Amino acid sequence: FGKTVVTSLKEGFGVEGTDVFMCLLQAAAGILCYVGAYVFITYDDYDHFFEDVYTLIPAVIIIAVGTLLFIIGLIGCCATIRESRCGLATFVIILLLVFITEVVVVVLGYIYRAKVEDEVDHSIRKVYNGYNGTNPDAASRAIDYVQRQLRCCGIHNYSDWENTVWFKQTKNNSVPLSCCKAALSNCTGSLTHPMDLYSEGCEALVVKKLQEIMMYVIWAALAFAAIQLLGMLCACVVLCRRSRDPAYELLITGGTYA
Repeated sequence: FGKTVVTSLKEGFGVEGTDVFMCLLQAAAGILCYVGAYVFITYDDYDHFFEDVYTLIPAVIIIAVGTLLFIIGLIGCCATIRESRCGLATFVIILLLVFITEVVVVVLGYIYRAKVEDEVDHSIRKVYNGYNGTNPDAASRAIDYVQRQLRCCGIHNYSDWENTVWFKQTKNNSVPLSCCKAALSNCTGSLTHPMDLYSEGCEALVVKKLQEIMMYVIWAALAFAAIQLLGMLCACVVLCRRSRDPAYELLITGGTYA
């Protein structure tokens, strides 16, 4: 149905408008896939603080939608199939399905965004209590990464470390070096010099970061749902024109009108 879409929309809206729409379709596909990949990559850095893997469902969906949009745009640009009303109707149906899928992504995004705080609160204490600074495992490395990246220390503040198994075992009245402010080169993590440590806790910052990630998914889905509406509107107008004007139908199919 690629040629159907391209030719029909050219007849109804002009070459420039059609080319712009196809470019938007390809751009939308690329950006949606990028957003989905970004969510996966970022989630990998924070997955120890957020155990609900179903949060990745919106990211999976928008990657699938992006791939579908790319295929649709590629078919339209190649324009290899003979135009027909059936092909144009198929194009409208596909865009409608994509639009519905993006609405589902928005709904799921808001649902999981609301669950982030409870999930992090449930997991973060267990992760911090299992910290091992001597032979760090994946969870321990994740804590050090988050504290350096978000410039935080502890769950609510650096004093939370005093309740961890690692702190009690080391008995040196110090927190991990990842709590040290980046500008200080001689920081040892000692609690006797609290001004050398990040004062803000990590829980609130992790929640904020994960909610921001989910908002990227929501805004991407909303933005490109608007593009789908534009595509459906254009195609529906052309379909209506074909149905009401026999001369237009014959002109498109290469026939004659007596």
